[in-house]
Amino acid sequence: MQINLLKNLVEEMTASGSGVIVDILFEKRDVNEFLIAKKMNLTINQVRNILYKLSAEGLVPFTRKKDKKKGWYIYFWTLDTEKCLEKIEAELMRKEEDFKKSLRERELGRYYICKGCNIEVTEEKALENDFSCEECAEVYTLVDNTNIIRDIKGKITKKENEIIGIRLELKDIRDKKEKKKQKEKPIVKVDKKDSKNKIVKKVKSPEKKTKPKTKKKK
Repeated sequence: MQINLLKNLVEEMTASGSGVIVDILFEKRDVNEFLIAKKMNLTINQVRNILYKLSAEGLVPFTRKKDKKKGWYIYFWTLDTEKCLEKIEAELMRKEEDFKKSLRERELGRYYICKGCNIEVTEEKALENDFSCEECAEVYTLVDNTNIIRDIKGKITKKENEIIGIRLELKDIRDKKEKKKQKEKPIVKVDKKDSKNKIVKKVKSPEKKTKPKTKKKK
């Protein structure tokens, strides 16, 4: 599911067919842009155009290195899966809210349709025109919202399930990052504490100075 969602995101933001770049970058780091162009069978400028659009949204960070022989910079790209999924989550939530708004309007409002022109209007608009179509003057028919409401509810449920799936993916990514961070933390040695919770430091006791032995006089 993750790769398909990422591909859809890339194609929505750039161009149809550009989603293949996800296959090249997924779970890899610092991929040479010339290698990406070769695998996508595109020119370097075409690939850069895709990557720059994604980079503007913070989805593909990059590093660059200067080619010592040719003197120009080569860019190396990494797909930030977490940022991509966060963007997908935000978009799904926006669509879910749109469906919920539409559902409220259908449940509370009345709609009319001109069957000849297939034009639907609100009750307020129908009232303004004396319940007759502006285009053909045919009398409006009241719309039965039952099936429409059922369809919208189905779309809301679908979006809710997609959001749950995205959040599970994000949790998995964040858990892995946290575990990696914990492993990379330096080990700090803590001194033992006494009963009063005061830090006790082990201090070497100073060596006793011994007086030089004097010879007894005969």
